[in-house]
Amino acid sequence: MAAKSNAYMGSTTSLKQIDKSEKWLDALSDPLTSLYTFNSSIALSDLNGDGDSKLIVADLGTGTYQMKLKVFRGTSLMSENTLLDLPTGVVTFHMDTTEPRVPAIAVASGAYIYIYKNLRPYFKFTLPTLEVNPSEFDLWTQARDDLIDHATLYDTLDLLRKDVGAHCLTTRTQHLLMCRTPEERQTFIDAHKYFIVKKRTVITCITTMKKNMAEEDAVSCLVLGTESCQVYVLDPEAFTLLMNLHLPSVPSILTVTGMFDVEYRMLIACRNGKIYTAKRGMEEGRLTAELSSQPVGLERREKSFLVGCMDDNVYCFSNHGKLLWRLRLGASLLCMTTMELASHAQKLLLVSLSNGEIRTYQDRQMVDSFQLEHAANALRFGRFGREENVLLIVDQAGGLQVKILRRRAKFEPMETASALTAGKELKLNIPKKTKLFVDQTMRERENSQSMHRIFQYNLYLLRLEAARQYVKSLQMSLTPVTTEEQPVRLAAQVLGLGPMFKIRVELQNTSALKIVQDLGIRVHADEKLYQVQRRFMHAPILIPGVTYVYDTLVEFVSDLGISDQVRVFITRGTQSRPILSAVINMPVAEVAVSA
Repeated sequence: MAAKSNAYMGSTTSLKQIDKSEKWLDALSDPLTSLYTFNSSIALSDLNGDGDSKLIVADLGTGTYQMKLKVFRGTSLMSENTLLDLPTGVVTFHMDTTEPRVPAIAVASGAYIYIYKNLRPYFKFTLPTLEVNPSEFDLWTQARDDLIDHATLYDTLDLLRKDVGAHCLTTRTQHLLMCRTPEERQTFIDAHKYFIVKKRTVITCITTMKKNMAEEDAVSCLVLGTESCQVYVLDPEAFTLLMNLHLPSVPSILTVTGMFDVEYRMLIACRNGKIYTAKRGMEEGRLTAELSSQPVGLERREKSFLVGCMDDNVYCFSNHGKLLWRLRLGASLLCMTTMELASHAQKLLLVSLSNGEIRTYQDRQMVDSFQLEHAANALRFGRFGREENVLLIVDQAGGLQVKILRRRAKFEPMETASALTAGKELKLNIPKKTKLFVDQTMRERENSQSMHRIFQYNLYLLRLEAARQYVKSLQMSLTPVTTEEQPVRLAAQVLGLGPMFKIRVELQNTSALKIVQDLGIRVHADEKLYQVQRRFMHAPILIPGVTYVYDTLVEFVSDLGISDQVRVFITRGTQSRPILSAVINMPVAEVAVSA
């Protein structure tokens, strides 16, 4: 391993690091590689079947030009192929069982998948066309026949985007709506209006799934997530669609376990901040978990999965969607990947933070950390060259770093040895069993059936009383929010010390689209104690999302130092039964206290 490290270090440029970890050997640190890529666009694979693993990188170039597929062997660039569009993902997979068993490279770019075998272009798969929106098709037809001008076409397509969503429109329309100036729009329309209108979606994420065998070199299927809220599974030999899964939102990250012909389980993170699960035989994704922000990374475990989000947290969910724990990172998460150590039977989590720190976690406990000069955009751990445990880092400056894990490195929680020893030697002082405890245990054993019956009887009485009170509150309209038919929220409060009080009533329409009209606010109080200035207030209309405030004065007119309740009722139209009500406990008036 030392010879391998020296070979790497001989042709590198040193990169200043703020903090180093004793668990890693610096094998390569080249800031002049000029790579612009992300986690989904790098892969490690033995492309020649000689036991020498290569690094495959889909370089985004400038974001518009110079997109290339690069293959590194050790520290040198082995192969380079030009890409026509921005790549969204790179995977390696075995297409067939022919010898020698060498994998192919699949690059997802736009609406196409480019297959490379033996580092040469082999096949191009095109996603199937989708049905074009009829309104969009008519607009482009009118523009071709010069029936509408460019401004009308742009404005109408923008309204259509707001109505049906951008993912339901063609890429031509999406490119037009991205044009900022009228000159750019006119040039784009003149160049494209005579072409046939076709809707072809684009690929957002890609991964692989074993077809019928679980071996490492077994034939694998390609799993694609598209902008049209669909997930496709492709046959690796004929490149035909084997399965089509529909989702409520656009998928951004995919992880798959199992085999397509036997049983599999997909875990899909979408742009709406939700995680969906799909199994064999399902045609639509099932909602598993809801996130508080957009997902950045998704890693699978045996009985759980980890999700890194833009709110600087890593969440752990069970396979059924139950939140198990949350980890606060303290900085923005850029990327994350799994670090699997077969020799130690460990699966660790590597995270890259915006402050340039690389952390290693075992569940919620941090076991290692080191600092980089530039934050890492992409991380990949696995076999590189002939070394088993290698970490490859692509930073924001375009540099490539390679770190080799020391063979004697152990990942343990970062705690002092004295604290661990003290915790192990601590013994609990368990008291002895008293005679009262033994007698109580015997009594519970002898009367277990009767005690259980009494407990169940009291539990049923509690449930009955809770149901009665709930029905009573519904009949008297004591709930603060009404049903979907009348989506109104009521809040009432009293202001002042007395004897003159102000009753403030706030009404809000909780619906998203429905408008509530013709509501009446009635204030009822004991006339012997209180005199209400406005017993009835009219609320003609409630717009969704707006809070309406109504005030009335209430004067305490009694000489007694007591207080009472004031009730507020919300009625609709000429109906006598209120749809909402609130009870205000009035404070004792200040004059009564001084008297």
